Amino acid sequence: MLFPKKLKYRKQCKGRIKGVARKGSFINFGSYGLRVEENGYINARQIEASRRAIIRYLRKGGKMWIRIFPHKPITRKGQEVPMGGGKGSVDHYACPVKEGRIIIEIDGIPEDKAREALRKASDKFSLKTKFLKK
Repeated sequence: MLFPKKLKYRKQCKGRIKGVARKGSFINFGSYGLRVEENGYINARQIEASRRAIIRYLRKGGKMWIRIFPHKPITRKGQEVPMGGGKGSVDHYACPVKEGRIIIEIDGIPEDKAREALRKASDKFSLKTKFLKK
């Protein structure tokens, strides 16, 4: 699973995800891509599950680029812990994504195979996604 090697601060504030993506909103590396259609978080487990689904479908053909990285620590308090007592410990890492962000790109395979591979990957995410062609 993906997580940062080193962080300046162990815990972060939640923040808000507003607006449309300006950075990373165009296909740069491959011929086909998967674009997020709503704001939200994609955690490291979802990225890993989608990566495995695509690799399993592609076998040896084609190349894949993952354009996002889970760098934001998400904290969680233990079960049945009373209110107060400070912020909980880091539970997992996530990547905040804005609407229009390209998350995965594929190249080197025909369009129908790319469409099916990215459909399998999109099933792993909790956000709405759309298939794009360069």
